[in-house]
Amino acid sequence: MYRQLFSVAALAATVFAQNATNSTGSEGTPSLTDLLGSTESLSSLAAAIESVPGLGEVLGSATNVTVLAPSNEAFEAFMSSAQAQSFSEQDAIQALLQYHIIMGTYRSDAVTDMPVFLPTMLNSTDYANVTGGQVVQAVMQGENVVFYSGLLNNSTVTTADQEFTGGVAHIIDRVLTVPRNVSSTAISAGLSALVGALTQAELVDTVQSLSDVTIFAPNNSAFNAIGSSLGNLSMEMLTDILTYHVVNGTVAYSSMLENDMTVPSLAGGDLSITVEGTDIFVNSAKVLIPNVLIANGVVHVIDNVLNPNNTETEPDTEAEVQTPAFEGATSTDNLGSLTSGVPTPTSAEFGAAPTPAEDGGQGGDGAMETGTPEGAASKKEGAVAMAALFAAGGLYMNA
Repeated sequence: MYRQLFSVAALAATVFAQNATNSTGSEGTPSLTDLLGSTESLSSLAAAIESVPGLGEVLGSATNVTVLAPSNEAFEAFMSSAQAQSFSEQDAIQALLQYHIIMGTYRSDAVTDMPVFLPTMLNSTDYANVTGGQVVQAVMQGENVVFYSGLLNNSTVTTADQEFTGGVAHIIDRVLTVPRNVSSTAISAGLSALVGALTQAELVDTVQSLSDVTIFAPNNSAFNAIGSSLGNLSMEMLTDILTYHVVNGTVAYSSMLENDMTVPSLAGGDLSITVEGTDIFVNSAKVLIPNVLIANGVVHVIDNVLNPNNTETEPDTEAEVQTPAFEGATSTDNLGSLTSGVPTPTSAEFGAAPTPAEDGGQGGDGAMETGTPEGAASKKEGAVAMAALFAAGGLYMNA
C-alpha cells in the first residue's frame, strides 16, 4: 500500500517536472511549471496541481498572478490536520489550490503593515460567495510577510519573489485554509452562544445564503453580560437583534471602516463606526478580533451585543469593557439555553499558527529569504505526503 501511494504522487511530480522542460520565457524567466518542477521544496505542490485535470494548463497560461506556494513541510503538517483528514471530493482539492492563486502580481515589498485583502482564483459558489473571488489577507508583521486565510490561520512567507513568466511566487510555511461558512467558523472560534442564537431564530441558512456579508459577532462574554434579558426575548425580538449585526451586500474589512461611518444592517437600522487609533467600535461594541474570513464575507468579533432599539449609544474608548446596550440587563454565567446542542470545537484550528521548526527552517520565526531555498525536503518526501493526501480523496468544505 505504501509503495502504491508513493508511486501515484511520485509519477505526478515526475510528469510535472518533465513538462517543465523547454518552457522558459524568451528572456530566461521560467514558466510556473518550470519553477515548481525544478524547486525541490515545492514537489508536493507540483504533484497536487498535476493531480487535478487541466489545472496545470490553466496555471501555465495564467498571467499577472501571485502563487502562494506551500513548501513540502507545509504539506506534511497539513496532512495531520483536521482539514486534511476530512478529504472526500476532488473538486475541493481544486478549490484549495485555486485559493493559493492571487489575481494580480504582488511582490513582497508591496506588502505593508496595513492589511490588504487580495482576491484569489477561487470563485466557485460552492466554496465562496464573495464578489470578485475569495480573498486572503496580506500584511507585514515585523520582518515577515504573512497571509491570513480561513479561521484566521496564518502562513508566513519563507522565500519571496520567485519570478516566473506569469507573475511571482512566494513559498509559505502553511497550507491556506479555505474560509468556511458562518456556523462552522463561529463554532471553531468558540462563539457558541451566537451559533445557538442563530439556530433558535432559524437564521443559520438565511445568513449563510447571503453574498458579500459583514457580521459583527458578539463573543460569549457579550451574551453573558445580558444574560438576564435573553430568556425574555420573543422570536421576533431575537431575529431583529441578530439581523442588526449583519451587513448585507458589503464585505467591510477593517481597513475599509472609517471614523463616523454608518453602514446599513440587515435589520434596517444603521450601525455607527468609531475608529480611535487602532481600535474599532461599532455602536458601543469594541472589535476584539477583526477580519475573520468566511465563505460569504467577513466576521468581526465584538465584545457587546448590539441593540437595534438603542442605536444612539456611543463607545467609551477608554474603557476595557463596554456597558451593555440593553438597559437593566445583568450578567449571568449560564448560557445553556443558547449553547445546548452546539458542537464543541474538536481541535484548536482557529487562529493556530505553524509550529516553529527547531532547525530554524519553515517555522516562520525568521526573516523571509529571497532566491532559491536551501535545505529543502526531498521530492520523495513530498511525493509521499501528496500520495496520502490524494488517496484520501477531497476536502470537506461546508460552504
